[in-house]
Amino acid sequence: MVPRYTRPEMAAIWAPENRYRIWFEIEALAADGMAEIGAIPGEAARVIREKGSRLMAALSPGDLERIDAIERETRHDVIAFLTWLAEGIGPESRFVHQGLTSSDVLDTCLSVQLVQATDLLLGDVDQVLAALRDRAHEHKLTPTIGRSHGIHAEPTSFGLKLAGHYAEFARNRARLQAARGEIGVAALSGAVGTFAHVDPRVEAYVAGKLGLAVEPVSTQIIPRDRHAAYFCTLAVIASGIERLATEVRHLQRSEVREAEEFFHPGQKGSSAMPHKRNPVLSENLTGLARLVRGAAVPALENVALWHERDISHSSVERVIAPDATIALDFALARLAGMIAKLTVHPNRMQANLDALGGVVHSGEVLLALTRAGFSREDAYGIVQRNAMATWTGLGAPGARSFRQNLRADPEIAGRLSDAELDAALDPQLHLREIDRIFARVFGPGRQNAANPAGSGPVSGLPWGVQ
Repeated sequence: MVPRYTRPEMAAIWAPENRYRIWFEIEALAADGMAEIGAIPGEAARVIREKGSRLMAALSPGDLERIDAIERETRHDVIAFLTWLAEGIGPESRFVHQGLTSSDVLDTCLSVQLVQATDLLLGDVDQVLAALRDRAHEHKLTPTIGRSHGIHAEPTSFGLKLAGHYAEFARNRARLQAARGEIGVAALSGAVGTFAHVDPRVEAYVAGKLGLAVEPVSTQIIPRDRHAAYFCTLAVIASGIERLATEVRHLQRSEVREAEEFFHPGQKGSSAMPHKRNPVLSENLTGLARLVRGAAVPALENVALWHERDISHSSVERVIAPDATIALDFALARLAGMIAKLTVHPNRMQANLDALGGVVHSGEVLLALTRAGFSREDAYGIVQRNAMATWTGLGAPGARSFRQNLRADPEIAGRLSDAELDAALDPQLHLREIDRIFARVFGPGRQNAANPAGSGPVSGLPWGVQ
């Protein structure tokens, strides 16, 4: 991912230094496990751990170049790393990688990295949830117009709009937590997954130390349906980001102007037009969402590999794993900040509510007429006739409101009282169940709203990104 859309903590997960440290940890843990069951000398495992740990702690650009130089000769990344490691460990290095195959290291490492990335993403989602929760409660009773097909429908509240997005991101958090479990597996089963040269107890030992589950049956690799499910989850989250970003983009249009991104002092909207205040953040989020979703199809296509393995998935994952997680991390952080600072214009919301002369209350007038004894078909015809008269007369001299047109309709005279008509045209009618909906979304109080799944990102790893 380009630096413009990269945050340092996520970038560190995909840096060569972190990858090599995870590779070493897998190899050292495998040696520890083998020593524990007597497969290799305990002293050899101790030397591998001690000398290798010093090498990892002192890992330098020169070391990275040395590994790259070996790979240019061997054309094999894991062998290049193991060769470099052997140079630093000495004779005991003959007990490194005993019975393992490269995919044991590569796939287990990828699992660790994806779990690390997911823990950051879970924290990001929590920030989005917190921002949505706070702004939803702030505008719980701020009336605004609901739209279907982009056309005024019936009144709602701006807080209820945000509560709907909160509920979606709460579901997305649960999906992401499930995806963490889906991808958090280790496989150290040897060349084609038969454990011919490595004891299954070693796999269990390594997995337990890394905070991963054991892949029940691997070939030479961890089955890629797990990865497909993971990247599809990221894609769903990205779509939720875009849905919210699209709402902001529409609300910021000059003709609407109900909400807009915070405009910083000194910010410029256009090189040619000094008056411009553009929804650049939400447009950027829309683009990043497309990028994250772009990882889903290649991940799905990676599922169908030849026999026990091929490497057609490898090049794909070297791109989509860092790019998708880095882009989503950036997008979630940007979204949380955008919502927290979103400028809301209740006066514009009210003006838009009133812009069509009251026809947005046609649904309740329809019901009022049926309660007064009209058939639904007759009531619909009366209401639509008066709504269209109001709509087409908007802005004309002497134009009448929806209420005035209804009151002047001879079919209604004597059938619907002024009080009944006023009740049908009351915007507060549409807010009376807001508390009930909020209780379903956020619970009876607000204390559990920021993190519906727990008390923060989880991590089962024995060490952090270095």
